[in-house]
Amino acid sequence: MLGEKLKELRESKGLLQRQIAAELEVDTAYISKIESNEKPLSRIHLKKMAPLLGIEEEELLILWLADKLFDMAKEEVVGLKALEEAKKELGKILK
Repeated sequence: MLGEKLKELRESKGLLQRQIAAELEVDTAYISKIESNEKPLSRIHLKKMAPLLGIEEEELLILWLADKLFDMAKEEVVGLKALEEAKKELGKILK
């Protein structure tokens, strides 16, 4: 989810991976792995990346967290049920 979105945004801005990597002070391979969902993006880098890509940090944060939840639940037989339970609980405390 997040990796694809980051790639889409970067390409729409006409930016190269090496340009993003330079701004984040990481290597290009790291950006490539993030975009192909092989490596997770750190929250610190997420914060720096949002303005580079012209997107609200909250939009990226939603996808970042969704990726984390998905990774935890995808290997579990009851993963979807667990996410539904978590959603109910969040609904109770975030009203």
